[in-house]
Amino acid sequence: MTDNQKTTDRTKTIEALREFLGDRLSIGSTIREMHGRDEAYSPPALPDAVAFPETTEEVARIVRICADHRCPIVPFGIGSSLEGHVIPVKGGISVDTSRMNRILAINERDLDAVVQPGVTRGQLNEDLRATGLMFTVDPGADATLGGMAATRASGTNAVRYGTMRENVLAMEVVLPDGRIIETGCRARKSSAGYDLTHLFIGSEGTLGIITRLTVRLFGQPEAILAATCAFDSVDAAVDTVILAIQTGLPMARIELLDEIQMKGMNLFTPDLNLPEKPHLFIEFHGTEAGVGEQVESFEAIAGEFGVSDFRWARNTEDRNKLWQARHNAYFAAKALRPGATGVLTDCCVPISALAETIKRTKQEIAASGLIAPIVGHVGDGNFHLSILVDRDDPAEIEKAKNLAATVNRTALEFGGTVTGEHGVGTGKKAYMRDQHGEAWDLMAQLKRAIDPLSIMNPSKVVEE
Repeated sequence: MTDNQKTTDRTKTIEALREFLGDRLSIGSTIREMHGRDEAYSPPALPDAVAFPETTEEVARIVRICADHRCPIVPFGIGSSLEGHVIPVKGGISVDTSRMNRILAINERDLDAVVQPGVTRGQLNEDLRATGLMFTVDPGADATLGGMAATRASGTNAVRYGTMRENVLAMEVVLPDGRIIETGCRARKSSAGYDLTHLFIGSEGTLGIITRLTVRLFGQPEAILAATCAFDSVDAAVDTVILAIQTGLPMARIELLDEIQMKGMNLFTPDLNLPEKPHLFIEFHGTEAGVGEQVESFEAIAGEFGVSDFRWARNTEDRNKLWQARHNAYFAAKALRPGATGVLTDCCVPISALAETIKRTKQEIAASGLIAPIVGHVGDGNFHLSILVDRDDPAEIEKAKNLAATVNRTALEFGGTVTGEHGVGTGKKAYMRDQHGEAWDLMAQLKRAIDPLSIMNPSKVVEE
């Protein structure tokens, strides 16, 4: 197709969508720019227009119009993804699901909720407050549940409650030809046919647009206790985590922050005032008696590895302050080099390999001459780098990319993955062959079978 033909088809697409959606189709530069980037350090690209559907049927009609004109479609939540997932690299229509934000049902007795994709985790938990239930996947940003499912999001609670993979029971999805399908059901298990729910979880909008989700809920614990504690080395902190998990201690959250990250934390949040040493941020859930036993066991384990400076957060206000500081880790990292941009990356390895992987990573950081603090969900072997660079210095950006590539290769060497929770998008696509081999070709076959026109979030995850 020539550029002139593409322009003509995009014009026809926009005209058809305008007739259907009216002012819920925007071609304004500001709106398009907002939908042309995410939180990644990836080159932005503008969509030709942004659509704001409010129902599943409207999403299906948008998709059918785009399919008729072979116009690319990029689903959009709130743009908090980290690997270029929502950047419309081939233009087309950005489909913003933020107006599909109704909580359709809360089934307290069955511990599940049915929601539209634009519902955020914060919104759902606010509605759940009076029920004594909670939705547990917490990636930090107040992301939409549709986006979290599409990117297989995770977060600080995953070590106990699991990721989106474990917490989505069923979905409604609009396919690239406009068909509406339902995957899964509200039953807690099923052996009926292919597991389509988990095919779409983590598909990053390349196979369809999620328009409804049924998610698992958990009871709010009777007692919650959080703490920070310091170690003389990252190895000691990681070894504490490994032994705690091996002994069956049911940690709700267990986060690692290295000494460089802690320096940034103190700069960004001065009243935090924690030692600039490797830290664990931890949290226990359960009954009053159970939490007391967990704390006692953890203190004994940590004591074997030279723990110091335990600080307990016993009330809700102090816990919220602690976890808000952890969720602000990226901004705290940037405080180490004001004006810098972060090149973000993550990987995940078996926890037995975590200490050695982080040790090698810190050696590579030192060799690069860059500042790159480490934070991680160490309970499941996942850690992140915020590599700080001058956005106007191509040499620094190249060094950062090389550092990220080395970390990815190290993770694969230890039997891990190049991304534990950021996803693939465009940023991790270059490593998919190394991780998956011929299985990556099968992913591309599935993409072609479901989306033969290659209009659904093209150029992401697989080769087309």
